[in-house]
Amino acid sequence: MKSETAEEHKKESSNDILCGIITLSDSRKSEKLDLSGKYMAEEIETRYTLKSKSLIPDEPEDLINAIEDMISQEIDVILTNGGTGLDTRDITVETVESLFEKRIEGFGELFRAKSFEEIGSAALLSRATAGIYKKTIIFSMPGSPNAVKTALSLIIDELPHFVHHVKK
Repeated sequence: MKSETAEEHKKESSNDILCGIITLSDSRKSEKLDLSGKYMAEEIETRYTLKSKSLIPDEPEDLINAIEDMISQEIDVILTNGGTGLDTRDITVETVESLFEKRIEGFGELFRAKSFEEIGSAALLSRATAGIYKKTIIFSMPGSPNAVKTALSLIIDELPHFVHHVKK
């Protein structure tokens, strides 16, 4: 069942969206090894503009600096992958949520529900999150290629709708 209001907002929305990708990883040291970032870039470039892409270690300061740099480039949507698990070095969630002015609770909820259908109770290990910071939408998802595919399947079609509301 589709919402008439949502469909109307989608018609008013523009596909002229600037995106940025941040991969957080202590183990993937090169773009060549960043399969999730590569997949995200390919998917984004089929519909929107990929303006920035970076691969950084799991360090809060590096993540904040990368986000601030992308915001200074007027990027509308930042997609992060990696650092959302339970390991000591997984700092993405704490870092981005400290910035959020508003949270998009439904992203993490739907991501875990869809992941549960795909992988079972291991989905509970994910702390995928999303929110808004300085009129920029940030989606933070796990770093595995399958998790990135699942997350993108939930949001990629809705990005114009998200941006439409956030930029108001």
